[in-house]
Amino acid sequence: MREFRLLNEIRRLDPERDCQRIVHLDACFEFPWDTTRALELALFRTFAVPSIGGLLDSTGEFPQRAQKRYDDTDLLISSFCEAGYDSDLGRRAIRRMNQIHGRFPIANEDFLYVLSTFVFEPFRWNARFGWRPLIEVEKEATFRFWREVGRRMAIRDVLETLADFERFNVEFEREHFAYSDAGRRVADATMTMFIRWFPGLPVRIGRRAIHGLLDDHLLDALGYPRPAPALRRAVHAGLRARGRASRLLGERRRPRIRTEMRHRSYRRGYVVEELGPPPVSRSREPT
Repeated sequence: MREFRLLNEIRRLDPERDCQRIVHLDACFEFPWDTTRALELALFRTFAVPSIGGLLDSTGEFPQRAQKRYDDTDLLISSFCEAGYDSDLGRRAIRRMNQIHGRFPIANEDFLYVLSTFVFEPFRWNARFGWRPLIEVEKEATFRFWREVGRRMAIRDVLETLADFERFNVEFEREHFAYSDAGRRVADATMTMFIRWFPGLPVRIGRRAIHGLLDDHLLDALGYPRPAPALRRAVHAGLRARGRASRLLGERRRPRIRTEMRHRSYRRGYVVEELGPPPVSRSREPT
């Protein structure tokens, strides 16, 4: 049975001053699996925005190197979530992200939306499937953490309150989610990559299971069929059961550090400054 030692520590922390510590505890101790799955689903939400999906598709990187793109993004984001944006590793990762993004004409509003998915998708996942819901201190700290990351990425007009940022997230999706062939191609490539992680899993079943995790608005924007209600209930029930089982496990004593794990694209290690797509002359994709 969990002891809630870490949760008690989080309750004593200040969400502004200690946001890096709180994000580290959640990402590495409290919710490492849940945070990763939530951010994987967040990818699909960005593909449903035609301007974002179109830019990603235009590079041709997804059909050819979807796994590398995933690993690059995972390693860069994990670097400053695990070590903090003030750490040497965190600063190098954000600098590398800025170098990659600087090659492309990305609208500030699109940057803001992607930033908002990193805040709210983990909240929503944990509310549905986590072993416990996030407390307000964690939510506020997560928002303040990503707001500071946004400032270091030179994103303009980052909203000042969690409530305002959530309104922006919801309204942006309502106004901008729409089907595009480009967004569908990028989503298909990403979905195929996820299914390949499980050898022997029939593609048709894997796709249906992922569809069961996506809401109807998102499915429609990506051109995917809405799953049968029974399938969606089964997928959700399985994840809720996992959350209940996790609650019964002992509290994690050692952090789960994704930047120290072997990644499929970097079995011999990696250098932060070399993550991301090749030079513009060979590729045109942001990470």
